[in-house]
Amino acid sequence: MNTPDDWQPRPDCLAGRVVLVTGAGAGIGAAAARALAAHGATLVLLDLNVRQLESVYDDIEKAGHPQPAIYPMNLEGATEKDYLDLAETLEREFGRLDGLLHNAAMLGALIPLAHYETELWYRVLQVNLNAPFLLTRSCLGLLMKSDDASVLFCSDAVGRQGRAYWGAYGVSKAGIENLMQTLADELEANTSVRVNSFDPGPVATALRSLAYPGENPARLPQPEDVVRPILYLMGPDARGVTGRQFG
Repeated sequence: MNTPDDWQPRPDCLAGRVVLVTGAGAGIGAAAARALAAHGATLVLLDLNVRQLESVYDDIEKAGHPQPAIYPMNLEGATEKDYLDLAETLEREFGRLDGLLHNAAMLGALIPLAHYETELWYRVLQVNLNAPFLLTRSCLGLLMKSDDASVLFCSDAVGRQGRAYWGAYGVSKAGIENLMQTLADELEANTSVRVNSFDPGPVATALRSLAYPGENPARLPQPEDVVRPILYLMGPDARGVTGRQFG
């Protein structure tokens, strides 16, 4: 499914909303954070790289947008308690959560399954699938306190159709699609929380360059070019849209 062709974000379409973005230090996460803030959202920026988080924070603050918050976290090593502590902090500071963008991801290795290292398999699934589950579960209470909350999982074509050599990354994205659909089905009837996935396609990011080292990134869309569907799905114009695959 695609964003409506005639849809354009209003300057203040996300005003008053509190949105948590994982992988917010670079790539699509950073571009989405800047765009969400530019349209009025208060951002909680989550990433492992503190220096990159501070750079995005500075960009948002210098532009005069709502002051964001930084929450450094290593999704690979985070425990269940770490996610509960995060939810408690959000509860104390904001009282609710209006949006959760799951953008952080780990590629792993592009090799046949027969040669895939067990430890690497576990690491990729931990970052790409277990972490989004644990984070979403911890934040569900906060999301339900919003009048119109949106959970958005960044996905990939290899999660919708398996492809040779994509290993744990492809499997994790397939899991994300099912997690999205399961959550959407469970939450649709009795909550205001909507859940969708978004495949941005080929984009000039660090993960893409690892997967295609010989590719010229200048010929690809830049992260800033693919944030429009994120703005739509995080905003009020997508109220009631849930369980859909975008991109």
